[in-house]
Amino acid sequence: MPYQMLTLDIHDHIATITLNRPDAYNALNVQMALELLDATTRVDEDPEIRCVVVTGAGKAFCAGGDVKAFHDQLSQIGAHLKHLTGPLHGSLSRIARMPKPVVAAVNGVVAGAGVGLMVACDLSYAVETATLTMAYTRIGANPDASLTFWLPRLVGVRRALELMYLNRTLTAREASAWGLFNDVFPLDKFHNEVYAIASRLANGPTLAYARSKKLCYVSLNETLETQMEYEAREIGDSGGTDDFREGVLAFVKKRTPTFQGR
Repeated sequence: MPYQMLTLDIHDHIATITLNRPDAYNALNVQMALELLDATTRVDEDPEIRCVVVTGAGKAFCAGGDVKAFHDQLSQIGAHLKHLTGPLHGSLSRIARMPKPVVAAVNGVVAGAGVGLMVACDLSYAVETATLTMAYTRIGANPDASLTFWLPRLVGVRRALELMYLNRTLTAREASAWGLFNDVFPLDKFHNEVYAIASRLANGPTLAYARSKKLCYVSLNETLETQMEYEAREIGDSGGTDDFREGVLAFVKKRTPTFQGR
């Protein structure tokens, strides 16, 4: 589908999805949610893509849902919100389940459902001027966009509820200290640092990354013994891959491995 609310760029096995409503701080509307679902499905299915970066155009990563659209749809707001959350939640599920590393490049303000998009990604890096806030209860709404699943697991229930109840705004450094960002970079280094990480991932053992990602997510609902059985099965299967053989040979011969994702 042709995109109007985002862009999709593919280069050197890295796909970049850029939310592209800069005048609205990349606020999510129904059209953007539909396009995001299409884009995440496309990058998931493309075997040439080995890493995905999600970012925003302009000064914001994503300011959450489009509140002006909520106002325009107040007479049928329940249906409108379901039309929005359906494809949005499908996108977030796709991000969490795709067997590829997904990196959030938080280039500015992130709020509401934008925080949900960010935490659904595997890794998250922010420019040092970024700020983070929830904002849902400010308009009398509960969180969506996977936030009540991920936030308690990432920061604990008390801090999650603090963000939800009080709409506290965190600086990038504070959010990093809470475990919401993997790292924070100055503006002049942000792009290069993020894509250095993405390039490293795209050239890495992507099958091993996929197994690691699946195991981590499965572990959220499993016992210790069951999880270790899953680990044993997955590492046994890893042993049959070309990447595993290459990694072992490179280690023994003291050279840098060249991984192919097979």
